[in-house]
Amino acid sequence: MKKTYHGSCHCSSVRFEADLDLDQGTSKCNCSFCAKTRFWKAFIDENALRVTSGSNYLTEYQFGSRTIVHFFCRTCGVKPFGRGETPDLGVFYAINVACLDDLTPDELLNAPVDYQDGKHDHWERQPAEIRHL
Repeated sequence: MKKTYHGSCHCSSVRFEADLDLDQGTSKCNCSFCAKTRFWKAFIDENALRVTSGSNYLTEYQFGSRTIVHFFCRTCGVKPFGRGETPDLGVFYAINVACLDDLTPDELLNAPVDYQDGKHDHWERQPAEIRHL
């Protein structure tokens, strides 16, 4: 069931709301970025995210194919979300579930997790090892 969650970066300069259904799953991948930051995400469509304060504190980072824009708080360095666009999905956001302030441990533990092998550009399959993700 879709629910509105409230989130923030570590210093709370950036605050946002995200409408998401954790029963639809979360995602972890082993690409060079996600593996280094342990980014655990939930995908939502472009209209399901609202930055409620601190958009002026956000800074952007892109690499590789520059398909994803990673947003960081310029004060504390935490990434609350990223934005991407693909032909099949259109514009989407990847919400950092660790930044959802009102997400309960039970909700997170019960959310399905999909794993992608981004390290080898095989996004459609799970990597051989996932314990470190």
